[in-house]
Amino acid sequence: MRRIYHSPRARVHSAQLPRRCKTGLFGTLASRGDRGDFERVKMKFLRALFRLAAIYAILLAVLFALQDRLIYFPRTATEPTLLHEARAVGLEPWRDASGQLIGWRRSAPAARCRAVLFHGNAGSASDRAPFAEALGALANGRTWEVHLFEYPGYGARPGKPARKAIEDSARAALGELLAADARPLFLLGESIGSGPACSLAAEFGERIAGVGLVVPMASLADTAARHYPFLPARWLLRGQFDNITALRTYHGRVAFILAAEDEIVTTADGIRLHDSYGGPKLLNVISGARHNDIDYSRNAPWWREMSDFLTRPPTELRSGRHAF
Repeated sequence: MRRIYHSPRARVHSAQLPRRCKTGLFGTLASRGDRGDFERVKMKFLRALFRLAAIYAILLAVLFALQDRLIYFPRTATEPTLLHEARAVGLEPWRDASGQLIGWRRSAPAARCRAVLFHGNAGSASDRAPFAEALGALANGRTWEVHLFEYPGYGARPGKPARKAIEDSARAALGELLAADARPLFLLGESIGSGPACSLAAEFGERIAGVGLVVPMASLADTAARHYPFLPARWLLRGQFDNITALRTYHGRVAFILAAEDEIVTTADGIRLHDSYGGPKLLNVISGARHNDIDYSRNAPWWREMSDFLTRPPTELRSGRHAF
């Protein structure tokens, strides 16, 4: 009979056998008795995660619904108050065919060109009197007649500011200007006003002689995504202004006036917008300026530089880069 010898070292008590382990997100639980604790911790975690997801979804829904209130910051006043303010800075009321006040203008019948300004998201059109003063002073008033367009919900205008409302009312105003006068019509856009300036230039095409953009954004969604990286800003603002896309279908001359220290839309975004444009263009980067402190005085050199580029004869037109 064969004898089998067992080494004492080979004998392993059942208590020494490794227990079945459950590993995962919540670590390792060593015994069957701990499974109940694991399930309770798991359910608490999932419930907390679900609550956070629900709160985040509600936040996104609220932001989507209220986005226009978070974009536009109008200054409102009664029409008599604004008329008094406008007279003090040399502006006249700009009214549409129905007599509604739609902005302000500095009349210059002898001027050979007309410009319509779309202003930034804060204040109102009458606050942009320096545009009318500086451009209107060039060549003793023989170059520019300037109109300052007012957005719905700003100044004394009824309504609420939103992309569609701005574009619809601006489209009607531009149509009246084009029908009333054969002088070339240019569009100017300041900050968020670069949005309607670019989209309407693309829409009207050759009827818009040129565009001047001051501290413009590449797109509103890109600007928002930079300031709120924890939100899906590009999804929330997918219907808002996208200047790079709009300018793809416009072929006239465009001047880009940027602030070298722009902390809102960033200089890099302005350069990206400039570089993406395929038509005749001018880039002026104002040294030391931030988004809201560009020199708008009538003697600032960039006014003449922009004006000369936009209005010079086609045979003299050259794209270029300048820095002040």
